[in-house]
Amino acid sequence: MNLERSRRISDQILERVQGHRRILIVTHDNPDPDALASASALAHLLLMKNGYAPVIASGGLVGRRENRTMVEELEIELIPLAQIDFHSFDLICMVDGQPGLGNSSVPASVAVDVVIDHHPIHCEAIPQMVFDVRPEYGACATILYEYLLAQQIYLNTRLATALFYAVRSETQDLGRDWVSPDRKAYQDLLALSNNRILFDISHAKVPRSYFRYFNKALESARIFCDMLVFNLYEVEHPDIVAEMADFLLRMDEVNLVLGMGHWREEEVLSLRTDREELKAGKIIRELVAGLGTAGGHGMMAGGQIRPLVGNQAVQRELENTLIQRLLELRDYEPVRGQRLL
Repeated sequence: MNLERSRRISDQILERVQGHRRILIVTHDNPDPDALASASALAHLLLMKNGYAPVIASGGLVGRRENRTMVEELEIELIPLAQIDFHSFDLICMVDGQPGLGNSSVPASVAVDVVIDHHPIHCEAIPQMVFDVRPEYGACATILYEYLLAQQIYLNTRLATALFYAVRSETQDLGRDWVSPDRKAYQDLLALSNNRILFDISHAKVPRSYFRYFNKALESARIFCDMLVFNLYEVEHPDIVAEMADFLLRMDEVNLVLGMGHWREEEVLSLRTDREELKAGKIIRELVAGLGTAGGHGMMAGGQIRPLVGNQAVQRELENTLIQRLLELRDYEPVRGQRLL
């Protein structure tokens, strides 16, 4: 772990927030466990050192049932960004994201004072901004855990459980995009976590509609060489696209999966690969160039194309465009996709 760097930067953050009572912590839209845990850890750090409890907010919704169970079981207080008056806050922090990345509903006119992230650097730090972006880290939660260690802050069981589940889910149990600090955080936090809550989160009950998405993903899936593309069309929440992409990556002889789904006037994209050298983040940024925004790591990435009319003809046309672009990016000859089923 890089505790010296974390001590130096966390000192800068604490110095920056000193004297500020109204502090807002924002995550990317539709927050995942890494965003939720990172925001909670930063809020705990600032409360312990600054004496004031920050407000945590995000756009979109917490859709995936495991993530909703995490919020409920670990008592994470999350306010919809639509209810936030940015002018009422003295200082704004962003975790697990960066301004201008395209996956946050924070207006471009809002100045962000603290940025903590583990995605590739997208924006430049401006004067007075505390900027800690570590693209090599598998989870943003690992960075926040280092802050807590560096500042000798006590972790209660709920926070430890949240941080552990974040590292676990973001790295797929240290199976993708991890470095030694992630492993250290994983091992430390596991010993401090509540196993019953972890079980409840991992085995959260799901509605009948959840299983319809498996059917839609399987029926729409087409295979192009070693790539698989599926389209869920209308979805109830955007997280389901990534979940189906993870599921279909288990297909034998498939090394890359691109999933699509339409939600609230935007097309949500998820790209997964089991080969880090393919650089999923680079592929998806080139894939949506001129169409939308995207970002990611070596083995997982996501993107958004907006606004998009929600009818199947438009979505099917977009699907064909992305398939053609993907084949060109991989230097593959145009081929007719084979249906999975």
